[in-house]
Amino acid sequence: MAAVQDGSIEPEPENEIKTETSNEVLGNPGDASGGVPPTAPVAAVATEKPAAAAADSTERQTLLAVLQFLKKSKLFESEEILRREAGLLNEIGDSQGSGAGGAGLGGGGGAEPESGDASSLLSRVAGAVATAQSANATPAPAKVTPVVTGGEDQPDVNVVLAAYSQQGDPVLYPVYYSGLKRFIDSVLDCHRAELSQVFYPLFVHMYLELVYNQYEKEAKAFFDKFHGDQECYYKDDLRILSGLTKKEHMKGNETLLDFRTSKFVLRISRDSYQLLKRHLQERQNNQIWNIIQEHLYIDIFDGMPRSKGQIDSMSGSLAGEAKREANKAKVFYGLLKEPEIEVPLDDEDEEAENEEGKPKKKKPKKDSTGSKSKKQDPNAPQQSRIPLPELKDSDKLDKIMNMKEATKRVRLGPESLPSICFYTFLNAYQGLTAVDFTDDSSLVAGGFADSTVRVWSVTPKKLRGVKTAGDLSLIDKDSDDVLERIMDEKTASESKNLYGHSGPVYGISFSPDRNYLLSCSEDATVRLWSLQTFTCLVGYKGHNYPVWDTQFSPYGYYFISGGHDRVARLWATDHYQPLRIFSGHLADITCTRFHPNSNYVATGSADRTIRLWDVLNGNCVRIFTGHKGPIHCLAFSPNGKFLASGATDGRVLLWDIGHGLMIGELKGHTDTVYALKFSRDGEILASGSMDNTVRLWDATKAFDDIETDDFTAATGHITLPENSQELLLGSYMTKSTPVIHLHFTRRNLLLGAGAYNP
Repeated sequence: MAAVQDGSIEPEPENEIKTETSNEVLGNPGDASGGVPPTAPVAAVATEKPAAAAADSTERQTLLAVLQFLKKSKLFESEEILRREAGLLNEIGDSQGSGAGGAGLGGGGGAEPESGDASSLLSRVAGAVATAQSANATPAPAKVTPVVTGGEDQPDVNVVLAAYSQQGDPVLYPVYYSGLKRFIDSVLDCHRAELSQVFYPLFVHMYLELVYNQYEKEAKAFFDKFHGDQECYYKDDLRILSGLTKKEHMKGNETLLDFRTSKFVLRISRDSYQLLKRHLQERQNNQIWNIIQEHLYIDIFDGMPRSKGQIDSMSGSLAGEAKREANKAKVFYGLLKEPEIEVPLDDEDEEAENEEGKPKKKKPKKDSTGSKSKKQDPNAPQQSRIPLPELKDSDKLDKIMNMKEATKRVRLGPESLPSICFYTFLNAYQGLTAVDFTDDSSLVAGGFADSTVRVWSVTPKKLRGVKTAGDLSLIDKDSDDVLERIMDEKTASESKNLYGHSGPVYGISFSPDRNYLLSCSEDATVRLWSLQTFTCLVGYKGHNYPVWDTQFSPYGYYFISGGHDRVARLWATDHYQPLRIFSGHLADITCTRFHPNSNYVATGSADRTIRLWDVLNGNCVRIFTGHKGPIHCLAFSPNGKFLASGATDGRVLLWDIGHGLMIGELKGHTDTVYALKFSRDGEILASGSMDNTVRLWDATKAFDDIETDDFTAATGHITLPENSQELLLGSYMTKSTPVIHLHFTRRNLLLGAGAYNP
C-alpha cells in the first residue's frame, strides 16, 4: 500500500489514471489543507453539534482501524507515515508484545489504550457509523458486521469502509455535475467536443453511486435533471438505467455490473486533458476526479483535438472507444497460398464449338483464383501457423470446378451490376430465423423458430439419403461409382427436415465440402448434421445460454459459435469440447465470421463493438467501435484486408484490418442491416435489411479513396466522406420481405433470401 500524501491529490501523468482506495478515505481529518473533499465540512455545518462530534469520532475510529490493519499486514512503514501525518504518534502504543507477529488486527492479547482489542474497535466503528448516520437522518442504513475474535480471523476492513464509498453529500452531486458542465461549455470550441465525452460516463457512475448508497430520491432527481443532456445514441442505455432505482436492481444486471467494473475509454488530446485536470484541481473537485480515476481510462494523444464529427463516428459502444494499444498488434490479413492444381481443358465446350462448325481454339489455362495466390503474400500468415485439414480428392475436384466457373465469372462494377435472384420463403409460419447457401449455390438451408432445420436443393438434382444397412451389404465396395450406388432413390425429394433442437434455431452454416451442416439454437447447443444421411452426428455442449450464431471455417474442420453468455468458442468437428474460448465482450455475441485465411475470427456484439481474435493464441487483436446499436452481420472482403459490419442503427461500416481503423460509413438503410456479402472479386458490397431492400455499394471506390498515412493510424483521426450516396450503385425493393441472407454465386449472380411478411 502506498503512503498517503497530505495535500490535494496529484494525478499520475501516465495515460491510465489509477487511484488507491487509501487515497479516498485516509486524508487527515483534522487538517484543513488535507485531501478530504470539501463536502465533508459542508455536511457538518448543516447538522447540529452532536452529529458533528459523532462524525468526527467516526473518522477517528476508522483511522485507528486502518492503522491496526496496516500493522497486521506488517506494513510498518506505511503505518508510521500515516500515524505521523494524522498526528497520532502517541495515541497507539506498541503494547502488543515485542514480537512483530503479535501485532495483529485479530489478536486478543494486546491492550490498546483507546479501544480495547481490535475486533471491538471494528465493531465500535461500525456502530459509530450507524450513530452518525442516524444523527444526520440519512436513509442509508449501515451494515454492522459481526466480528469473530481469534488469532487467525481477520475481519474485512472494507466492510467498515463501505460506508465511505459515498464521499460527498448526495445533494451536491447536481452541483458538481452542473459546475463541470458550465466549465466545458465555456472552453474553446476545439476542446469542447472532446471534453463533452466525459459527461456520459460521469452521469452514469454518479447515478449508480447514488442508487448503490440508497439515495433513491436524489438519484431520481439527478437522472431527471441531466439525462436529456446525453448523446442520442445512448438513449437505449439510459432507458435501462432509468429502471435501476434500487440497490437490489443492480445485482441482477450483468451489463451494468460490467460497466461499473470495466473502465470507460475516452480518447482525448493532451491539451484538452490538461484543461480538465487544471479545472478539477483548482476547484478541489475531488468527487469528480475520483470517479475519473476509478472508472475512466483516458487515452491521451499528442496533436490537434478531434472534431465533433470524428468523435461521433467512433463513439457509441458500451465501454467507450477502443484503446489505441488494442489495435496495434500485427495482423496477418493476407490470403494463404492456394495449392497448385492443374485445370484440365473443358472437353465438352470444345466439342460443342466443333459441332457448330467453328475452328477449334486452344484455351489458355487461366484461373483467376489460383494465379493471384501463386506468390506468397507478405501479409499472409505462415501456411503452417494453424493446422488445417488436408485436401481430399473430392476437395480438389471441387476446386477445379470452382476455377472453371471463375473463368465464366461476370466482372462487376458501377457499369455492370449483378442480377439478383431472390428466394422468398412463403407461408413460413414457423418463423424463418436463419438461412445459408452452399458455396456452389446448389443447396439452401433454413432454420426456424419451431426448432427445425430444412434443407432444399435448388438444382434439378434431388436430395437422397443413404440405403439401409441390409442393402448396403449387397453393394460392391470396390466399384468406381460406389458413392452413387449407396444412395437410395426411393428417398429422393426436393427438401429434407432435420429434427433435434429443442428451441428456435438462430444460426446455420454449410461446410465447404457440402457434407455437413451446423445449426445453433436457443437450447444452448450446436449440432452437426450429415447431409448424406440427414441425421445429427454430434451435439456440442459448451454454452450455457442461447447460441445466436455459428459458422464453418473456409477450410472446414473448425467452426465458431457465439451467444448470450458473451463468449465465443472455437471448435473442431472431432472434439466435443471447445479449443479456444474468446472472452471480452460486455454483452451477447450476435454474429461470428471467419477470416478468409482461417487464422482470425471476427465477432459482433450487442455491446456495439466488433472484436477480431487470433485463433492461434486466443488474443483479441482488434477492437472496432462506432456502431450505435447491436451488430448483426459481418463480412470480410475476398482479399482479407477489409471488414464490413451492419447493425440495428441501419449503418454499414467499413474497417481496415491492417491499420485497425474505420474507413467508411454507408448510410441508406432505414432499419436493421441483417445481411452483408462482397462479390467474388470484391468489387461490390451487397447489403440486405429489415427495410425490405437490397442495396449495392461500390466497394472499390470506398476502399481506394481512403489514404491511411502514419499520422492517421497513430491518432485514429479519420474524416469520413460526408455523402455515402456516391457509393450507392442501386437499391432494390422486395415485396414485403425482410432480407436476412445474401450470397454471390461463383459467377457473381447475387442470391437473396427472406420470409414473406404479409
